[in-house]
Amino acid sequence: MPKKYSHVIVIGVDGAGHWFKEADTPCFDKIFADGAITYNALSSKPTISAECWGSMLIGVGPEVHKLTNSRVSTLPYNIFSKFPTVFKRIRKAYPDAELGSFCDWNPITKGIVEKFMGVSHMTARDKELTPLICKYIKEKKPDFLFIHFDSTDGAGHKNGYGTPEHIKAIVEVDKLIGEVYSAAEALEDTLFMVIADHGGTKEENGKGNHGGWTDEEKYVTFAAAGKGIINGEIKAMNIRDLAAIVLYAFGIDAPDFNEKGWTSQIPEGLFSDYKGEYRDISHLTGAAPRISKEHHKSELI
Repeated sequence: MPKKYSHVIVIGVDGAGHWFKEADTPCFDKIFADGAITYNALSSKPTISAECWGSMLIGVGPEVHKLTNSRVSTLPYNIFSKFPTVFKRIRKAYPDAELGSFCDWNPITKGIVEKFMGVSHMTARDKELTPLICKYIKEKKPDFLFIHFDSTDGAGHKNGYGTPEHIKAIVEVDKLIGEVYSAAEALEDTLFMVIADHGGTKEENGKGNHGGWTDEEKYVTFAAAGKGIINGEIKAMNIRDLAAIVLYAFGIDAPDFNEKGWTSQIPEGLFSDYKGEYRDISHLTGAAPRISKEHHKSELI
């Protein structure tokens, strides 16, 4: 399968859920005006950071990768796992590729991205991290760059998800997304994506939580822009599909679909040259559309 893009940039916005559609986000709106968007991508269960980012970067469910916040904060990901991250898969296909992981929440780089993959990395709070990202893009022209912003999740925990304070944090991150996109405009042939890992709730004490399976927690934003992207709404998607999308962009064959392993797929209505069928995996997560079957279980902070 031929390589379809020279550069792939993913910006992960922690805890943003589906609330991009509620926020004033001129940068996001401009970038994806001709792109593909959904505010109903299905998160991983439980809706906790490690489980979700692990699913996205590995292409399997939490029951397979078994990553938790505690684990990724203390242990490196097994470099011999039969379920490698997209970083390792790209490195194998393109030994000289420039790979980057710039994350506010450093356990992604330390506990999900494999060691010894030659991945450039940096950690800082969102606003301090962004100029470092822009400098890296301009100087290194990365083939694949994963970015993680965390201030939105912090605002959700502190004030409740979907509250004015949480929405304001998304507005602020929108400016940072615009800065990264501007830095990347000089790169030719780029697939640019923004994705959230989970949403959250507002509790009686005024704070927010996540980890459960309410609609506010499990439905999130995904958007993609680049050549060959179909303009419009993506009807069905799981966040773990990010892995398959990244591999497809680089012309790397994905593993065979297996409900006990690789379950990442290319959503219908994303790439104009992709005609594959999308399998419904809601039975693997208990995610009947728009129905929440479990009481909320909070993530430990």
